[in-house]
Amino acid sequence: QVQLVESGGELVQSGGSLRLSCAASLQSFSTYTMGWFRQAPGKEREFVAAISWRGGTTYYADSVLGRFTISRDNAKNTVYLQMNSLKPEDTAVYYCAAGQYITTRNRDGYDHWGQGTQVTVSS
Repeated sequence: QVQLVESGGELVQSGGSLRLSCAASLQSFSTYTMGWFRQAPGKEREFVAAISWRGGTTYYADSVLGRFTISRDNAKNTVYLQMNSLKPEDTAVYYCAAGQYITTRNRDGYDHWGQGTQVTVSS
């Protein structure tokens, strides 16, 4: 059974940093594009960042470009999201997602999802 387990979310002050991790129990992890999405209260789940299965091409939402960095360690079946210069508007539940052989920011393209980790940024 596929499992994606996020960790690293917590309460942080504005301007601070956090590193989220997502451990995936996926066969052939390197064939999956891994994405991070987030959902704030009352809002739809939105794309944050993705890293391709092809070799690490990265994609970012405009709102996080230059502040967040996505990376992956195929030997550990893990994807990371380094978040710097956090803002209160980054407050959300952050979800890890996996889609095999895809290249998309669209959440419908991802087959597997984690349970989410809460990130709260105080002003």
